[in-house]
Amino acid sequence: MAATFSRSVHLRRVLRLVKAQTAPRTCGNNRRYSTTSEGDRRLPKIYTKTGDKGFSSTFTGERRPKEDGIFEALGTTDELSSAIGLAREFCLEKGHSFTNQLDKIQCVLQDVGSNIATPHSSARESHIEKTKFSSQPVSELEGWIDSYTKELPPLTNFILPSGGKSSAALHVARAVCRRAERCVAPIIRSGEADPDVSKYLNSWYRGTYSDILG
Repeated sequence: MAATFSRSVHLRRVLRLVKAQTAPRTCGNNRRYSTTSEGDRRLPKIYTKTGDKGFSSTFTGERRPKEDGIFEALGTTDELSSAIGLAREFCLEKGHSFTNQLDKIQCVLQDVGSNIATPHSSARESHIEKTKFSSQPVSELEGWIDSYTKELPPLTNFILPSGGKSSAALHVARAVCRRAERCVAPIIRSGEADPDVSKYLNSWYRGTYSDILG
């Protein structure tokens, strides 16, 4: 009983500490690329009280096992965004100029996840319209890559994952991005997601390696 009370007190202290930290960043309406209207975007409760018995729902309402490729790709994309978020904090400490781009990339990855979570085989037209992923963010990302490439000497050797906290953290994010692309590849081939999702991930890890980390 005492141990339970102690854990409860500790949990309340942790929650108060978390609430006292900087407010979490969110993707405002002006940083969303998908064509969905914002409208009523209330979030559902994060718990069900019943357990999910090893299954989860896609955006279309389809129930699939948690080990399904859709959820593997979603989880890896979430991991990528988290890795970028950590790298961004290190980059802010160093005063790097590209933190705004990292911020926007995290917002785009929300749209990537929405598209992955809407398998076309079970989607209605309204689902596809809300979560479609276009070439616009791909083009913007490639523009950033071209801009940074002009500032760097030619890359003639492989780069070891190191170079300080911000650089090393970006290397971790780059490696996670490669895994995310591998997870997404079979989903794209089967026609369950938009091809530009894969293009975006491919461009990001290649651009990060040759430009930001170069």
